[in-house]
Parts: sequence; structure tokens; C-alpha cells
Amino acid sequence: MPECRFAPWNDPNEKPLIQFKNVTKRFGTFTAIDDQSFDIYAQEFFALLGPSGCGKTTMMRMLAGFETPTEGTILLGGRDIAPIPPNKREVNMMFQSYALFPHLSVRDNIAFGLKRDKLPADKIAARVDEMLKLTRLEKFAGRKPHQISGGQRQRVALARSLAKGPKLLLLDEPLGALDAKLRQDTQFELMDIQEKTGTTFVIVTHDQEEAMTVASRVAVMDDGRIVQIATPDEIYEAPISAYVADFIGDVTLFSGTAMNRTPGAKPAAADASETEAEPAPQEAETPETETVETPEAVAEIGVPADPEAPVASDDPAPAEPKAAKATPAQGPQPNKLGLWLHDKVWARVFGPRTDIVRQLPPPSDAERTAKREEPETVPAETNDIPEGGITIDWAEGQPPLIALDAPDLEDGTQVKLALRPEKVGISKTRPDAVNALKGKVIDIAYLGNLSTYHVELENGTMIKAQLANTRRISRRDITWEDEVWVSWTGTAGVVLTS
Repeated sequence: MPECRFAPWNDPNEKPLIQFKNVTKRFGTFTAIDDQSFDIYAQEFFALLGPSGCGKTTMMRMLAGFETPTEGTILLGGRDIAPIPPNKREVNMMFQSYALFPHLSVRDNIAFGLKRDKLPADKIAARVDEMLKLTRLEKFAGRKPHQISGGQRQRVALARSLAKGPKLLLLDEPLGALDAKLRQDTQFELMDIQEKTGTTFVIVTHDQEEAMTVASRVAVMDDGRIVQIATPDEIYEAPISAYVADFIGDVTLFSGTAMNRTPGAKPAAADASETEAEPAPQEAETPETETVETPEAVAEIGVPADPEAPVASDDPAPAEPKAAKATPAQGPQPNKLGLWLHDKVWARVFGPRTDIVRQLPPPSDAERTAKREEPETVPAETNDIPEGGITIDWAEGQPPLIALDAPDLEDGTQVKLALRPEKVGISKTRPDAVNALKGKVIDIAYLGNLSTYHVELENGTMIKAQLANTRRISRRDITWEDEVWVSWTGTAGVVLTS
């Protein structure tokens, strides 16, 4: 069976759980959120990602009820939540500091909201046990917050937030206080818990890796606006602007002028001497030959079959016609009588002659043309590359860059080519690639499983190339100050116009 991918945003019949409709939030003359409209669906893990001051926390506080929109409407399950106070909304929030009660045990912290709702004691106990099991905190139920680790406190805060079964859980930088290794482990725990409970999670973070790991969709924000909403792979592989490309992961951005490549045309920077010249006149080709090893072949070259026909003579056999251009024979040659005697008498003893040469007919004009037009493998510097796409003139004295997947653009459009380091190859010899530039290794960032090479091109531009460390360090042949070539395919980069 084909895998069913969770993507309700692609289903026109699916109704969103949360709807922002032309929402604006101002603080005096400062606009924190500027006329934003977007949807969040049930059971989605949605990430608000952006730098400090972009408005992501303000967006979350409006969902929680701590701020009200200056303009626009926020709907939860089709209902305007503006008039509903925070404690009455089906929304819960997990704070970055966790906000645990230090004098209460883990069990009592989780039960706090349920007790405030005055639920029966047996229901409270059952729900707390369920949350302890979900977050794997059963054996820590009697401990106080200062008696458990940071990761465990984070799980206590999460269990308390989920205990009341909210439709929406807001997470404000929940992993910011954890170390890198624990943060990575907790990310997967969050995903597992969200999937088991089916609760809609909205997480606010400035950590790109965190958002890309946990979220089903990511909203990249800048200056109070959402620049792009997409799945993590779409955000990374197909950013819609240079800002998104630069904010998510490592990238090299080349700025230049785009020119469309007509079918069969060479790049604009190709040297005039490289233009295709008229084919030079060709000499007549020497007919190919093949050796005849059977007596029957004698008849095909004119050796007489009638025993009365040959006449004993010391004259050598007639020369082959000049058109055949046969290779001259070396040493003494048999006459006609000798040939006849060998084929009729001695062939039974010594076997057929091997000195007979039969000329193959010369190739036809069509065969000669087909041979000239046969495609050959050529190095990248000949500019024999696939048709279509654009060239980007980006630096004086440098070859134009080729982008085969570029959108339709007018010649002269200013563009940026976004290139991820893992899509860039690096070698000491010039590769057979569509795009290849020469440079020098300035720095190497060793990350254990990966190494990132910082290469300075001949015009001073820096580009990053990333390789997996599949070999021991002692066996790697590229190091600091080495002259290298960086290369990439025509489809590796993303052409951006904004």
C-alpha cells in the first residue's frame, strides 16, 4: 500500500483548526504583526521560526489570550477567540522556564490544573498516571523539581500542559535551556508525544534545526510578516527568497544578471574561437579490409576456378585496382598457377591460404555523415551542456553560472543563485561538470561526520563545499591552502528574484 502522508493543508475539503484573518498587532506606533492571514490544521506540529523581534512570540501570545489583535480575527475551531479569557480557552501553554511549582512533587505539578477544574479525585489520579506513563516519569512521581534533571523537568511541564486535553498546545522555546545532546533527544520525544496524543502543537523557536526536525510545517517570519510557509524539505530545497535561503541552513548566494539560453546556443561567455566552424574537407577514407580464410573466397577476388584457365608464368599476380588502396604485400608473391595449385591440391594438406585480402566497399555518404554526427563525451570546458535554463553573469573574468531549472525570466533580470554546501563537489583536478570554478581552501570545519570546506574563488568570493567523512583523516587529499575546483550540476542551485 502507498504511504499516506499527513498533509491536510493540501486537501481543499479539510477545515483548519486555527485561522488568522488579516491580523495586525500594534504597540503604539510600532507594528509587531502586519496584516497576516494563514491557517493551522488539527493534529499539526506547526513551527513559527524567525530571528528575535520578528513577531513570533507576539503571534503566540495572541493565541494564548495574553494579547488581543489591533485588527483582524483569530478563529479556533471556527469561533472567534478574542472575547474568551485565557483560562477559558481550549489552549494551554508550556513556558520556556517550565514554571514548575518548586514545593510540589512531580505528580502534584501535573495534577495542578485538574484540581483547579475540581475534577473527581479518581479521574485526576487516572489522568496523572496516564501523563506519567506518556512522558516516562513514573518512577520520579514523588520527587520535587530540583531533584530531577533539566530534561525531566521539561517533560513534567509538558505532561502538566497536556493533562487537561487542550485542542491546542503552545510551546515557547521549550528546549532552549537544554544542552545540545539532550535537546536532540527531547525533540524526538516531543514528536512522539504529539503523534500519540493527536494534539495540535504550535512551537516558537529561533533554532532552525529544531524547527526542521519537529515540525510538519514551518512559517519563516521577518519583521512582523510570514515570508514563507511550507514543509521543512520545501523550505530548505525551494526557498522563495534570499532571506529564507540564508536563514535556513548554510548557503552561498551568487548575485548576477540572468540571460536565457536558447536551444543549442552556447553560453554568452563562450570565446569566439570556440564557435563551431565549417567542417574541413575530409580525405577519402581507406576502405577497411578483412582476411579471407576459406577457399571459397578465392572466387570472389577473381582466381580462376577452371583448371585449364591458368597459364604457368613467372609474372606476379595482377595488382589490385588503385581505388582499393590495398596494403602492399611484402616479400615474393605467388603467380596465378601457384595460387590455383594451392587451392586445388595443397589446401587439403596445409589448409586454406591466409594471404588473400578482400576489399570492403567504401562507406556511403550517409554513413560518413552519421559518423561525424555521433555524440561524444566532452569535458565541461567545451560548454556542451544540456539545453534550456539561464546563464548568470556574476563576476568579471569568471565563467557564467548555468541554472537549468530556472523560472521564465526576461534577459537582464537581476537574480541570486542559492547553493547549498552539500550540493557542491570539491576536487584537485577540474571535473567534467556544468559549473566549475577554481579556488583555494581557506578553512576547514571538521564536524565529525562531515567536513565543510571554505574555498576562496579567484575573484575573492567565498563558497562552501561539504563532504561526508567516509575516509580517515590521513587518507584525505585536500587540506588548507590547496588549489581546488568546486563544481555543481545545473539543477543544484535555486534561482531567486527576491
